[in-house]
Amino acid sequence: MRPNAAELIPTRATLLERLKNWQDQTSWQEFFDIYWQLIYCVARKAGLTESEAQDAVQETLMSVAKQIPTFKYDPKLGSFKGWLLGMARWRIFDQFRKRGPLARHRQRGGQNTTSDTATVEALPDPSGAVLDEYWEAEWQNTLLEAAVNNVKRRLDPQKYQMFDCYVNKGWPAAKVASTFGLSLDQVYVAKFRITQLIKEEVARLEVEMT
Repeated sequence: MRPNAAELIPTRATLLERLKNWQDQTSWQEFFDIYWQLIYCVARKAGLTESEAQDAVQETLMSVAKQIPTFKYDPKLGSFKGWLLGMARWRIFDQFRKRGPLARHRQRGGQNTTSDTATVEALPDPSGAVLDEYWEAEWQNTLLEAAVNNVKRRLDPQKYQMFDCYVNKGWPAAKVASTFGLSLDQVYVAKFRITQLIKEEVARLEVEMT
């Protein structure tokens, strides 16, 4: 589970406002804990190395820090998701650009080819649909994790443990029923109800995050 995923939505608007105070280290740490893995995973999927992806995360957060004092969160003007993607997109692209033709030449074992002299032409398109797809997929993962964590906190611990064993760990229904002292019908009903709660929470968060 990603750090603080359950807190992603309820605190976002107020958190962004608090970030305008650069001295508020607690809020900046919270922002990092929430969003770093989203940016990192997209960067890795785009083809960056581990260290390059970490650099992309740091540079994205530095760009956020520079722009946050004048940033006004207004869903009518654009989504927060899109704004953050715009920040991350160019930082990811910059990491590819920093490799330069020499790095690609070394990766090919020193063979000199026409493509070795290409720079921007060989890089991913920062405005292309592929990066958008990566971002959307990771964003949906974040939504689901936040929804599951929110629902988990509202449930009786034993009920969620039963759901986790049945759905996530793949236990047979009969084993779940025996372990938790339930009938098969109770197991099925509990699974259905908790699944519905998670779907409803995902839908709620989807609206809140736009």
